[in-house]
Amino acid sequence: MKVVGILAIVIALGVLAVLMGSVLARGYPAFVKTEIALEVTLEAALIDPNGAGEASTLVKGQYGKIIRNALFDAFPDVIERAEKRQLMSLMSKGARFELRRIVARDPNLVGTVQRVWLTASSDVDMITKGSLRRDVPEAERRLNDRQLGWLDSFEIAQDLRTVFNGQFFTGSDSREPELAGIGGALAGSFWTLLITLVLAFPLGVAAAIYLQEFAPKNRLTDFIEVNINNLAAVPSIVFGLLGLVIFIQLFDLPRSTAIVGGLTLMLMTLPTIIIATRAALSAVPPSIREAAHGVGASPLQVVSHHVLPLAMPGIMTGTIIGMARALGETAPLLMIGMVAFIVDIPSAPFDSATALPVQIFLWADSPERGFTEKMSAAIIVLLAFLIVMNALAVYLRRRFEIRW
Repeated sequence: MKVVGILAIVIALGVLAVLMGSVLARGYPAFVKTEIALEVTLEAALIDPNGAGEASTLVKGQYGKIIRNALFDAFPDVIERAEKRQLMSLMSKGARFELRRIVARDPNLVGTVQRVWLTASSDVDMITKGSLRRDVPEAERRLNDRQLGWLDSFEIAQDLRTVFNGQFFTGSDSREPELAGIGGALAGSFWTLLITLVLAFPLGVAAAIYLQEFAPKNRLTDFIEVNINNLAAVPSIVFGLLGLVIFIQLFDLPRSTAIVGGLTLMLMTLPTIIIATRAALSAVPPSIREAAHGVGASPLQVVSHHVLPLAMPGIMTGTIIGMARALGETAPLLMIGMVAFIVDIPSAPFDSATALPVQIFLWADSPERGFTEKMSAAIIVLLAFLIVMNALAVYLRRRFEIRW
């Protein structure tokens, strides 16, 4: 039996290693992006025709035309309209916004010629990083031989590079894979988990203290305890349906917001916190309670001054595990509408938001190949958060656990 157990563990670790290796191999390229350097002429007629330098005027500049002119100047032999479209497709559609931000930071650049690094398109990005092969027939590639030749020209001139993709962590969702980021999803997850923690922790601990320390033992409390244990095993999508009916249809809260997501995940997390808190309270020896009663402490003082502080490490461990489960949940959030395409990063609980697991779901459903590495990178980030939270729970248990 020992050999069988060891074999099972080895197989499980092997499958886990294959899974993690596959995710890492697909996801790590998303942490860098490809940029192309262009010599752009920031013509005042296209950016600031009035010469006033007002911010409201600068943001309306024709930055896309400036980028087109720079590309056509770099390759003067490109004359046909179809080839011009192919040349323009090497740059990201967000490059004009990057150039606009550069000018907005320093309006004195208007009227000068500058060498600027701008984000390349997703196809160029994947070719450059090796995610797509160049040696396949032209009909099976997104970039034709002429476009690859232009890329080679950029590389020879040292106008092609890969840099750390900070926008992946600070940006929000986008239709373009090279511009998509998890910043909005991280903000949505933060607000959702904050609401979940603020509501579920005090309610769960208070309910557990009452059931464990003060509630009389009768059929009603037995019924409540059985239902709490059953709720802990209920599929999470049921809580999504409950949140849809109660918070959206009954209380008319806005869909696809962190407040509704937090309230729904609070319902799902409460049973876990209650069960973990009751287990931590029951682990405190009866002698602690008897000694406190012996010196004249009231039942409330016994719990608040003696039992609860000793049980707190176990309570914190259970709470962190419950929050880690809430962080990785997708089904309840899909039911309450947090599957919407959100461009703006939420700054408050009532703003439209999505969450990191839902963002992964959206990218997994996208037909664009560029979203595959984004999805895998988001999975890596989510796994990192889950590992940190579970490691924190283990640390707290070992650091503060009291062996009686």
